[in-house]
Amino acid sequence: MNILSSIAGFVLLAVVLWDTFETIVLPRSVTRKFRLTRMFYLVLWRVWSAVARAVRGERRRDALLSVFGPLSLILLLGFWAVCLMLGFALVQWGLQTPLAGADVHPGFGTYVYMSGTTLFTLGYGDVTARDSTGRSLSVLEGGVGIGYLAMVIGYLPVIYQAFSRREVGISLLDARAGSPPTAGELLLRHARAGRMEEIADLLKEWERWSADILESHLSYPVLTYYRSQHDRESWLAALTAIIDASALLRFCGADDAPWRQTAQWQAQLTFAMARHTLIDLALILNTPPQTDCPDRLDEDTWKQMADALTAAGIPLEPDSRKRLAAARRQYEPYVIALADRLILALPPWYAEQSAADNWETSAWENEHHFSQGSGAGGQG
Repeated sequence: MNILSSIAGFVLLAVVLWDTFETIVLPRSVTRKFRLTRMFYLVLWRVWSAVARAVRGERRRDALLSVFGPLSLILLLGFWAVCLMLGFALVQWGLQTPLAGADVHPGFGTYVYMSGTTLFTLGYGDVTARDSTGRSLSVLEGGVGIGYLAMVIGYLPVIYQAFSRREVGISLLDARAGSPPTAGELLLRHARAGRMEEIADLLKEWERWSADILESHLSYPVLTYYRSQHDRESWLAALTAIIDASALLRFCGADDAPWRQTAQWQAQLTFAMARHTLIDLALILNTPPQTDCPDRLDEDTWKQMADALTAAGIPLEPDSRKRLAAARRQYEPYVIALADRLILALPPWYAEQSAADNWETSAWENEHHFSQGSGAGGQG
């Protein structure tokens, strides 16, 4: 029994330390199915999302979901710490390390207490190991505790810096594409302002934004659960609006338009980067594409958008609807699956009567200007 306890303790320590290394230090995604952090989030999100779906009222549901990202990160760090503490306690208990200052026959609880004070370097000294093996393990545990705290201190700023970079791009899209952002509104606003020559530069910026999302969210998947601070905004809605616009722009514009060739080439590049981001994030979140998904662009909406674009000077090619449908099949199953998994609203393709942008409102005029709980973890 004692030998089995020590073996179990060593196995637990190895699993937790390797999982911590993969999550915090290793700068690449890990797709292995059986992984401690993966199981932790699978169970926790399944429970949390089930409760959220049962909550009545969109505002209350969003408030509950906005807490999950930051809270789950704190719970994960605490879960790792508890596992490390129990792992070292199992090893010491299995070895029956003689203790100074404890009862004659100390129980497992005493070893857990000693492990906790050692891991968190409290230094009480009321319970200590008496033999060389126990002391060596205590020194090792103290070193692991200091290293763990150092990694946590360095980990949190990286998470919030990546979150801030993401949100800056989303906020900049508000005045250009509406709230929520739509592909039709993005193109119409540029066309009506006579700024279609700037669309290529905008898509180039979003190509880089998509690449940044791919890199940061694959390395730190917890960011996918972090929700934006303002209503009608989310990283998935922004990415969907951009890939929608990139797909549409490839099949519209007059042949003699000076911006057409450059914009369509950049649209193709941005489309490829955005699709790459969606597919890899769906993979890392274990979210298969939905093959039987609802149509986001029905016939009536298509006609309204096509008429508005033509009137603004962006005519559509004769077979654009058919070609656009083929392009949409390359990414919409992933978009819809991610939206269902994360309980996020997807933007429409075109809104005939768009609501006021977020920049046109304020918290003084509208109590719902910010998402509920919009600290580092609010989102819409």
